[in-house]
Amino acid sequence: MALAGLAAVHLFEMIDNSILNVALPTIGRELRASTTTLQWVTGAYAVVFGGLMLAFGAIADRFGRRRVMLVGLVLLGAASLATAFVSTAEQLIAVRAAMGVAAAMTTPGAMALAFRLFEDDGMRVRALTLISTVGLVGLAIGPTVCGVVLAIAPWQVLMLVNVPIAVLAIVGVRFGIARDVTADLHPDPVDISGAVLGTATIVLALVAPTLFVKEGARSWVPWTVTAAAAAGAVLFFLRERSARHPLLDLKLVARPLVSTGLAYKAAAGLATAGLGYLVTLQLQLDWGWTPALAAIGMLPQVVVLIAGGAFIDPFVRRVGLDRAAWLSAAAVVSGLAVYALLSNLGYAWVAIALVLEAAGMRVVGVVAGVNVLRGLPKNRTTIGVALVDTSSEITSGVGIAVTGTILAARFGGDIATSRWSAHQTMAFRSAVTIAGLALTAAAAAFVGWGLLRTRRAAPL
Repeated sequence: MALAGLAAVHLFEMIDNSILNVALPTIGRELRASTTTLQWVTGAYAVVFGGLMLAFGAIADRFGRRRVMLVGLVLLGAASLATAFVSTAEQLIAVRAAMGVAAAMTTPGAMALAFRLFEDDGMRVRALTLISTVGLVGLAIGPTVCGVVLAIAPWQVLMLVNVPIAVLAIVGVRFGIARDVTADLHPDPVDISGAVLGTATIVLALVAPTLFVKEGARSWVPWTVTAAAAAGAVLFFLRERSARHPLLDLKLVARPLVSTGLAYKAAAGLATAGLGYLVTLQLQLDWGWTPALAAIGMLPQVVVLIAGGAFIDPFVRRVGLDRAAWLSAAAVVSGLAVYALLSNLGYAWVAIALVLEAAGMRVVGVVAGVNVLRGLPKNRTTIGVALVDTSSEITSGVGIAVTGTILAARFGGDIATSRWSAHQTMAFRSAVTIAGLALTAAAAAFVGWGLLRTRRAAPL
């Protein structure tokens, strides 16, 4: 029952945005929303979710992971139900922001509570593999099911699917997981100043990549926001070093298992975001594939993500958690490198890149998180998961921003035009190579640093 409830939480996280993306054109027409407004329909959720994860992770470690998750699930159900009464785009943005708050309260706790269910690392890996597989199955079939539903029902019906998911999660967590033990909670008060600085920094860091893509690298706006994010990060660091009861103990983050797990997750987020963005553009805009054919072209990735769950436990038992972490992160980076160098030679190389990326993501998504939690005290596990998710969110945004900026600099004219000139085609393909190799180098640096740190810490 506990695993069913936690799997439902992860299912919501994975399926929610895919459902919304399918419905966006219909929503835009019915609510008469502009392109910018539609961007905020999706962006409001991501920014609030990413910005509040650290704060709610710290709160959950102090006041109870189960308690905070149940409150978040109630909010999720209520916000989803409110979608049925939405009549303007602004109302939908507000609902999406509320769902982002709910996700920040529930998502980090899902892994932390699953980790708490078992003492054996092997069982922890198997539990997290099961939970992530449920989410990935939902992610894979969600868009297809949503397309069918849109043909026969209003778009609001798609948003209401989160209500039964929230109910299932509430029942599973409420009756399947024991109450929080006071001894396992963090006794110190919440660092309000640190929470505000951390939230502001993450929000600015998530907004900046969008502005680079929208405004372009020559505009002062994205650079100003980036500078503000950097300043916020410095202030947050100084605050956490000097605070008597810091929101995030930097000494814990410096622990080898924690820092390497975050590095591998960041590398995977950077590479996956860049690869996904480029492949989508290449299949449909460069090669002229229809959306349906492009979806079929992504099937190697979908198959590996779903079927790969059966191989995680044997692989981890064979090579160990530490080696599995860096090998899987390296596989993701290798997939991006193959795509950057060889994708122009034909679809076969794109498929190989997608398989490498998916195989690596399937493992690193579970193992990196387990390693981070292994390196933390029991009373700091939720903020540890929040760190893992935050590192992935931020690097994903950076990956898309870098890719979009390089494309904008190399490609002249409207990239979405139906016909490209020979010069535009060559410019796009060179941009794919440059952006892919730039992200490969950055992601490889994360993996290399994590591997080096693991080896240095091994004798201790």
